[in-house]
Amino acid sequence: MSLYRDEGVVLRTRKLGEADRIVTLLTRRTGLVRAVGKGVRRTKSRFGARLEPFTHVDLQLYTGRTLDVITQADTLHAYGTPIVADYARYTAGTAMLETAEKIVIVEKDPALRQFLLLIGGLRTLGGNEHDPRLVLDAYLLRSLAVAGYAPALDECARCGSHGIQRSFAVHAGGAVCSVCRPAGSASPAPDTLRLMVALLRGDWAGADASEERHRTECSGLVAAYLQWHLENGIRSLRLVERS
Repeated sequence: MSLYRDEGVVLRTRKLGEADRIVTLLTRRTGLVRAVGKGVRRTKSRFGARLEPFTHVDLQLYTGRTLDVITQADTLHAYGTPIVADYARYTAGTAMLETAEKIVIVEKDPALRQFLLLIGGLRTLGGNEHDPRLVLDAYLLRSLAVAGYAPALDECARCGSHGIQRSFAVHAGGAVCSVCRPAGSASPAPDTLRLMVALLRGDWAGADASEERHRTECSGLVAAYLQWHLENGIRSLRLVERS
């Protein structure tokens, strides 16, 4: 039996047997981990309430044959408390957790930058500092960038010509010029692409000053681009689009 300690964010849980739960976490040092919390569904469980989605926890685990087992859990930050109280923030946060699980493909492969990005996104979302859709889109764009899928936004994805382009093609890698524009490209407003640049670079002053129509168009492009690069779609994004 090999004991180890790590900190992580609870992404998802599901029932196992009568009293246990399988907990999926993105951890600082180990990466994506699926572990069993034994007896956590019992009312007298010592740490059942600490293993809920959105919670940042300090953990002690031991390596099992198939799944690791959580032996201790202490709450570091309960980001879920403010997030679940607001529907827009909750649906945005749920999409962030689902994306984190699907973009970090390999289990137990360290993904420190993705972990820090998720922590920062949840902290910002819980602090209600910006529109939840902006926080979500900023997280999605940066997560894609960390994974190596950053879209071209202020240059043509095909020829590299600089400047805000007139078209956006998901399958081509982002913004494209009029010469390289493939069939089926979208034609977003220039301010929509500027908003995407602001979100990717962390320019919150510029993002907060954007118009609602550009935010809506931005969300659609980001969602389409994300799901093109992931093998499985992000189901919770449909709830965000309706919110």
